[in-house]
Amino acid sequence: MSNMLLTQINSPADLKRFRESELKTIAQELRAFIIDIVATKEGHLGASLGVTELTIALHYVFNTPDDILVWDVGHQAYGHKILTGRRDVFHTNRELDGISGFPKREESVYDTFGVGHSSTSISAALGMAMASQLKGMDRKHIAVVGDASIASGMAFEALNHAGVSGADLLVILNDNAIGIDPAVGALKDYLTKTKSGKETGQDNIFEALNFDYSGPIDGHDLDVLIPELQRQKTLNGPRLLHVRTTKGKGLKQAEIDQVRYHAPGKFDKITGDLTPSDTSALPPKFQDVFGHTIVELAEHNEDIIGITPAMPTGSSLKIMMDAMPDRAYDVGIAEQHAVTLAAGMASQGLVPFCNIYSTFLQRAYDQVIHDVALQKLPVIFCLDRAGIVGQDGATHHGNFDLAYLNCIPDLIIAAPMDAIELRNMMYTAQLGMDLPMAIRYPRGRGRILNWQVPFQELEIGKSRVIHKGSKIAIISIGTIGAMIDDLIRDNNLEITQVDMRFLKPLDTERLDAIFEHHEHVITIEDGTIIGGLGSVIVDYASAKAYKNNIYKLGIPDQFIQHGPTADLHKIAGIDRETVLRLIKKLSI
Repeated sequence: MSNMLLTQINSPADLKRFRESELKTIAQELRAFIIDIVATKEGHLGASLGVTELTIALHYVFNTPDDILVWDVGHQAYGHKILTGRRDVFHTNRELDGISGFPKREESVYDTFGVGHSSTSISAALGMAMASQLKGMDRKHIAVVGDASIASGMAFEALNHAGVSGADLLVILNDNAIGIDPAVGALKDYLTKTKSGKETGQDNIFEALNFDYSGPIDGHDLDVLIPELQRQKTLNGPRLLHVRTTKGKGLKQAEIDQVRYHAPGKFDKITGDLTPSDTSALPPKFQDVFGHTIVELAEHNEDIIGITPAMPTGSSLKIMMDAMPDRAYDVGIAEQHAVTLAAGMASQGLVPFCNIYSTFLQRAYDQVIHDVALQKLPVIFCLDRAGIVGQDGATHHGNFDLAYLNCIPDLIIAAPMDAIELRNMMYTAQLGMDLPMAIRYPRGRGRILNWQVPFQELEIGKSRVIHKGSKIAIISIGTIGAMIDDLIRDNNLEITQVDMRFLKPLDTERLDAIFEHHEHVITIEDGTIIGGLGSVIVDYASAKAYKNNIYKLGIPDQFIQHGPTADLHKIAGIDRETVLRLIKKLSI
């Protein structure tokens, strides 16, 4: 399809010059443009296809950026970016030094609020509306939030406040019955039953919160959307417009398999078929090691429970949900609830594995401290996507977990170097502990093909020596140790490598031996250089008055941008070449 109309749009002002009758053609061109780029460049597909008409209607009716538009999460904002001056650079989406895959304030005045995590849009837009109210400014404030995100606690907190604020806030509920995975919970059931918004046999939940409720309406019908948004533009106070959409709209396969086509990788832009790839000869993804291992353990330990907040596919807990549906739970976008639910289960003798992406556990920090660690409840946290995750960027990197967990008493912190170690840590944790334990591991694949070997119990707090040398010792934690192992082997280096395995408790006996027999000590981690492994070892060396030269390698005190993981490791100074240069310098 040609983009004759789309190429004329560099801003919403350009969009407004078209007749309403031409908007349907623009929608077709915009949808085709997104498909064309994402088919080869990859990215989030289904969400943006699902809000194509809604995006056009919002920028056509409202006076953005003077009227403030906030997108929740941002998976669905590709069309928004293309219509607001970034069409010609959209091919750089998620690439190093390219545009972000999420709305980002520093990128455009139309990106009014940076997002990436869910359920923030209503709070942010309400804050902006209240600021406008205080300043006496006449402008509109719109938050676009999905049905999965609005079920989160933070979204409900914002609705509760907005309903009594009197602020000029329009919440658009983009109801497609799915987030990344299908939506869950009682609110999902309520929205599914809603026909006119008032035919469920119960009071309208949004009207009960003092919102002027309208809908549901067809989010793909511009002839309905435009006049309804024009009507909403004349109103004031807290309002909610319920819009029904189909995720993946316009690409048949994306409509049918909405989970896979959320972020499908490369595909044929004409047929929609995924680019075939044979992964059978590759090592497994760490998430799949977790998924298969928890099922294997649960078959022999009936107390094991699996919990994830809205990431069953991404975490591979879905393997257990399919095999043991009564013992594995997707609790929705509810990280705080997931942690305290696990704590409640642990208090009754169950063995909960709570699988949360590292970046999302940040949202439940108080629950980790107050509800788990303070009570010494043996919840097992499996932190997927730890370290640098690549093209999703700063909102999704799991860089902070070692540091933010390290300061919590009575919490075991572990990081496996490979798939076998992950299995053994999970096995050890479920044998019975008196304390909670966090096991962090990265996105992507390991390097071991034959990983399903018999379990071995690990001694908590004990490291292992991978290579034994002299003068120089490298102390690593987690999967970055595999890179160090390969580096030493490939270059025939006579240096020591210690895989710490555990950040807490610390293997001080091993550290004493390292400091006593090596002149130089290098620490390396795929976490922040402040507060993690390096900081702990420097503190220990200081306390014991060791005079060795210590070199800390880790993620610097800055937010790391988006791009290929290898490039970001280089930027952070935790790549193979940086380590080799340091070793050669110290070997002189």
